[in-house]
Amino acid sequence: MAGPVDDGFYMPAEWAPHARTWMAWPTREALWGEHLDAAREAYAEVARAIARFEPVTMIANPVAVAEASIKCGAGVGTMPMDHDDSWLRDSGPTFLVDGKGGLAGVDWVFNAWGERYRPYAHDARVAAEILARGEVRRYACDLVTEGGAIHVDGEGTLLAVRPTLLNDNRNPGRSVAEIERLLCSHTGASKIIWLPEGLVDDETDGHVDNVACFIGPARVLVQTTDDPDDANYERLQANRELLQAETDARGRPLEVVEVRQPKARYQEDGTRLGLSYVNFYFANGGVVLPSFDDPADDRAFDLFEELFPDRKIVQVPALDILHGGGGIHCITQQQPAVEAPAADKDDVH
Repeated sequence: MAGPVDDGFYMPAEWAPHARTWMAWPTREALWGEHLDAAREAYAEVARAIARFEPVTMIANPVAVAEASIKCGAGVGTMPMDHDDSWLRDSGPTFLVDGKGGLAGVDWVFNAWGERYRPYAHDARVAAEILARGEVRRYACDLVTEGGAIHVDGEGTLLAVRPTLLNDNRNPGRSVAEIERLLCSHTGASKIIWLPEGLVDDETDGHVDNVACFIGPARVLVQTTDDPDDANYERLQANRELLQAETDARGRPLEVVEVRQPKARYQEDGTRLGLSYVNFYFANGGVVLPSFDDPADDRAFDLFEELFPDRKIVQVPALDILHGGGGIHCITQQQPAVEAPAADKDDVH
């Protein structure tokens, strides 16, 4: 059976133009507890920030559509859809393009980050449902993974963290070679760079979107700390050093840009929150950047203005999102824009 790459599809870079952004309204009370109302306000603020640049669709359980619509405002669309949790980066489809006006999506197997949360049956169907409602071609892949576990440059290079995908709670018995084959055949990547570790206490087993991401061709942003006593120090150093010695799929040495992490914050149970400026979101003409009520917020804002002079940087408070286990990138999923075929462009009626 032909896969997406066989049919000419690939996963574009996140800075490529978007048709819209998909999000999901917070719903799992057992996860959020007393933070649920604050989380909903925070999601709505992120949605409104993105809506300044491109269309946003918020899926919501049918009983929550009215609340989501009111809180998000008129600029954000809502769509009734059963779901269990609110991390659409992970449960939603990975969209693909073919450069000829075609759009498709990968429906990975979703098992709630190694079956950490139950139930997840609705979330396991969300990707297929979104693709069906949009009449988008669907490619089912039997690899267990999440959107936050992979990041691409759109030119053949994919970043991932070993303990996430190469884990018996997701893909037991599968070899590295088999996992790489499936990733490449469904994203268009020809080279995978495996980072050794994610952040401490990351219950996703270390999603890459908290530690490193492409910000341009052969250009990678990494989170770092200069405090050798910090629990993340050795992990982040190892990631940085590996990337500094790497090349992309086209053989270009990677330029590694560092962003310093904010000070450590903790949940009530003592686990560390995964605060990360790498967990930002590209929008059309903009960047939605998290803030953490930390002195490092201003430094990160200045860095992003320098990195993206042609984009407007909008900083949005993200601590209330972090209490659920993720950040701004984790709650968003971009649907790339597609160009009409050249013949259609030239056709004059």
